[in-house]
Amino acid sequence: MVTPEVLARIATIGPYFAVGTGPRPDGFRPLTELYEDGAALDACVGAVADRLGTDRPRVAASTLHLGTASRLWSLALACAAYTGRVPDLNPGRLWWRLPASGPLDLWLPTPSTLDEEDPRTALHRTVVVSNLTPWADAVRRTYGLSPHTLRGNAASALIGAHRVLLTRAPNTPLPVVPLVRALLDHPPLAGAGTYAAPPARPLTFRRRSCCLYYRVPGAGTCGDCVLTNHREKTA
Repeated sequence: MVTPEVLARIATIGPYFAVGTGPRPDGFRPLTELYEDGAALDACVGAVADRLGTDRPRVAASTLHLGTASRLWSLALACAAYTGRVPDLNPGRLWWRLPASGPLDLWLPTPSTLDEEDPRTALHRTVVVSNLTPWADAVRRTYGLSPHTLRGNAASALIGAHRVLLTRAPNTPLPVVPLVRALLDHPPLAGAGTYAAPPARPLTFRRRSCCLYYRVPGAGTCGDCVLTNHREKTA
């Protein structure tokens, strides 16, 4: 079962794996608001743009989209790896707050576990269907980001979550790599990039799109970016 005690243990992995439980702290709002309220999304993207020092809203929106996907994948994947079960992250009961720095704060007042016995099915339902689908719709609708970019962000976020998990908690009861491979082979992540599975190591991944972070002043390309090889060859 996914309990507050399990979530507290998972939170020690790192900030992307943390979620609050119990009485609601100040400033939290349902995640559905971020998906459905254009004003809330604009305010959040504006704050991210200020942090990044960019005047390009699409760049800030993509960065926010990728970071939020990372939060969701990290939390759900770690629960599956530790317990074999997956938390219900329905956006109507999962709340968010933008802190002064770092990724979104998340708060889950009363943790519960999805009914599916197969963690792959449960991960797809709670992350992709319940969250990443409406989240991508909102970002695309408001900022015009392509489905290709957003699908790449979702896959890249999953890869990043599994790498951190394998580095900081390498001996979880349920192996992580088979779960991630199954998700990458299933729509909508299928085709977002190419991956390989070196023996006893995290997956390597190269996405077929760019998250636009290279347009932030002073930033380069990410390690899995489709532009990385091109820039190396033309340098």
